Amino acid sequence: MAIRVVIADDHEVIRWGLRELLRGTEIEVIGEAATGMEAVQRVKELRPDVVVLDIRFPDLDGLETLAKMREEGLDTRVVLLSTYDYQSYAARAVALGASEYLLKGSSREEILRAIRSAAAGQLPAQDTRLGSVADAMQSKAVIEDDDIQLTQRETQVLRHIALGLSNREIGNSLQISVETVKEHVQNILRKLGVSDRTQAAVWAVRKGLV
Repeated sequence: MAIRVVIADDHEVIRWGLRELLRGTEIEVIGEAATGMEAVQRVKELRPDVVVLDIRFPDLDGLETLAKMREEGLDTRVVLLSTYDYQSYAARAVALGASEYLLKGSSREEILRAIRSAAAGQLPAQDTRLGSVADAMQSKAVIEDDDIQLTQRETQVLRHIALGLSNREIGNSLQISVETVKEHVQNILRKLGVSDRTQAAVWAVRKGLV
C-alpha cells in the first residue's frame, strides 16, 4: 500500500531532492508546500499519511506549523527535517507529537525508515534523536541531592524546563494542565532558591539532568 506524503520546505531544491529520493519506492508525494501556513492548508486538503516538514519557514517555523496542525485537529504523522541539531527543538517536537526529527544530512535509508515508521504509527526508536530525548523527558528518576528535595513530578518538569519547553509544551508532554505545570515550576524555583527558569535550567544541566 502506498504511503501518501506531503513535502513542506521553503527551498525548491530540497523539495525536488526529496521527490527524487523517494522515487521508485512505495512512498508517493501527493503535494508540496513552501510556507508553514501552506503546509497546514495542504494537510487539510489532501489528508496525507505523513508530512515531511522543514524546521524553518518565512512565516511560521516548523514547530509552530506542527502546533497549528494540532490546534486544528490534524493528527497527520510528522517527520521534521532540520539543519539544526538542537536538543530543545527535538524536545519541543516530542511534546507536539512528532514522529521523528531528522537532520538534512541524514541518509536515504534513514529518511525512508522514518517515513515508514511514522506511517505505521510507531514510536521513535530509542537509538534515534527523538527517541533518546523522549526517554529523558519521561524519565521518573529523581535527583539525589540531600539539599534539594524535588518530587518525581517536579524532577520531570525541571528536565522539560532545561530542554527549553514552555508551560503549554510541558503540559502536553506530561498530560497535565498548564495550571498544574505553573504550580510545579513555582515549587521548583522555591526549592532551588533561584528566581527564574533560566537559572533553574542551568542548575539542571550542571546536575546532569539532561
